[in-house]
Amino acid sequence: MIERQIEIVTKDGRMNTFICHPERAGPHPVVIFYMDAPGIREELRDMARRLGTVGYYVMLPNLYYRSNVEDLNIYAGGPEARARAMALMVSIDIPKVMSDTDALIAFADTDPAARKGAMGCVGYCMSGKYAANAAVRHPHRVRAAASFYGTELITDRPDSPHLVPQKTDARVYFGCAERDQFIPREMVEQLRAHAARGGNAEVEIYAGVDHGFAFPLRPVYDKAAAERHWERIFELFAPLHSSV
Repeated sequence: MIERQIEIVTKDGRMNTFICHPERAGPHPVVIFYMDAPGIREELRDMARRLGTVGYYVMLPNLYYRSNVEDLNIYAGGPEARARAMALMVSIDIPKVMSDTDALIAFADTDPAARKGAMGCVGYCMSGKYAANAAVRHPHRVRAAASFYGTELITDRPDSPHLVPQKTDARVYFGCAERDQFIPREMVEQLRAHAARGGNAEVEIYAGVDHGFAFPLRPVYDKAAAERHWERIFELFAPLHSSV
């Protein structure tokens, strides 16, 4: 695997970004991996590496670069670190992250290791909405997007994620935990109903697990559900290898 830590120039500064991709058989389809609220950490880099090993050019941007923050060490930091994560989470929004996405794609288009055709996005927790909206922002480029235990999936704003399937024909996948205080079951069912109205979307409930189940270092980590989530990602992104 080839790994790099670079800074990508955006409208708001310099966004430090972890990039990994296979050493051979490139160029590879681009996948943007949007972080969750605790920030960039080795746990996420390892997940990016796993995705990269099956043939993708993975970009893991630090969405908190505007605050000059990266790893919040939330697992060891206690309530103070969690409160800091919540404050940082609301310091960014869909318009800001879509602007960052523009910069990520522009950079990838200059790298010979990255394919310039169809690409994918995946987001967890606070970033599920960013992955979904990237398919609207770049409808001819982002052809697959996945949200896992995403938050704020149904809002009254025009960029609400529940409206995404009606705005793009990209494949969009929402993986939801059965036990999730951020998106209760009735909201998941509303999301499913909206997804059925148009587009190419799927909403799936992971039974018996909690918000955060795919992160190996979380107390709520569930190996079977996490492996299932990897299976869904690989299946969702597989057509990118043959798309232009």
